[in-house]
Amino acid sequence: MLGLIGRRLLIAVPLLVVMSLLVFSLVALVPGDPAVTLAGGADASPQAVAQIRAELHLDEPFLARYWTWLGAALRLDFGKSLYSQHAVAAELAQRIPVTASLAIAVFVLVVPLALAVGVFGGLRPRGPLDRGLMFLTSFALSMPPFWVALVLIALFAINLRWLPPFGYTSFTEDPLAWLQTIIMPAVALALAALSILARQVRAGLTDTMQSAFIRTAWAKGGTTRQVVVGHALKNSAIPAVTVMGLQVGAILGGTVIVEQIFSIPGIGMYMLEAVSNKDVPVIQAVTLLFVVANVVANLAVDIAYGYLNPKVRAS
Repeated sequence: MLGLIGRRLLIAVPLLVVMSLLVFSLVALVPGDPAVTLAGGADASPQAVAQIRAELHLDEPFLARYWTWLGAALRLDFGKSLYSQHAVAAELAQRIPVTASLAIAVFVLVVPLALAVGVFGGLRPRGPLDRGLMFLTSFALSMPPFWVALVLIALFAINLRWLPPFGYTSFTEDPLAWLQTIIMPAVALALAALSILARQVRAGLTDTMQSAFIRTAWAKGGTTRQVVVGHALKNSAIPAVTVMGLQVGAILGGTVIVEQIFSIPGIGMYMLEAVSNKDVPVIQAVTLLFVVANVVANLAVDIAYGYLNPKVRAS
């Protein structure tokens, strides 16, 4: 297992370097003179243009600027926001726990419910329960997270008045208030991921349950739990683990809109504000954070492969 982890880390390092170069190149996408554009356009004062040019080192060659930025990023120094003049790293330190708590709530909803739906459908494929569950997952997949968020606000916040329509309370301050503010955005983000994962679990389990070793396990007198959990689920889990890893990026991307709708001060809302203000240092920092999160998720998927399939460890 350690050999597998070492090989995957060696692959991840050059990938991160390439992705960091692409992230840094975002400033090159700014039309015209980036310093003039970021300072406010043609009406910007020469002092503001000079300040932007100095902060982003735009007078230096591209590769020299990249190495300077990369060295600072490795020290978790992403410079200052062009809009608020606050340190980007300090802002991220405040916002990452907020988005992390939302992501944890999403996965707490997704994983057990997807397993339950997938197992119930996979054990009796094409039965009434399976058809009903597949219809519900197809319906859930057709609903974008922002639309689900608006429906939840209208139903549970405005009509029923059970939950607050927006805002965020830290878990450490008040766990119950945190749950009340996080449940609707978590559901809005979880529906699509839950449906995709449930369908994958169901498809994998349906195929595995028809295998010869499963019939042998039944013939030996294995219980439903022993056969399904001990044999079938483990052998059919690799495609589902892959899908789960891919959902990390989808969930992080969804936070950009959902956090804005519910006024949650996380990194998604921070990113949207930065895009609106053309705040390049913030955009670069958040984009790099999303990239690192996806690489770590893929690394976790590879490690899970090694646990689920011993053949992967030797490959």
